[in-house]
Amino acid sequence: MKMTDKTYDTLKFIAQIALPAAGTFYFALATIWGLPYGEQIVGTITAADAFLGALLGISTAQHNKEL
Repeated sequence: MKMTDKTYDTLKFIAQIALPAAGTFYFALATIWGLPYGEQIVGTITAADAFLGALLGISTAQHNKEL
């Protein structure tokens, strides 16, 4: 899988910063305000983040082989 540096950097930001922050934020609000489906939403965000991290890891490994 080849991607541009900009795409890689954007996806890396999403995986390392945005998704964990969004999950933490929603879980905190769900706990404080009693919002629905806190565990399910955070679980879904975490699963998506793990999948994205795996794809980025594969991309990095392939890139490093080519060097």
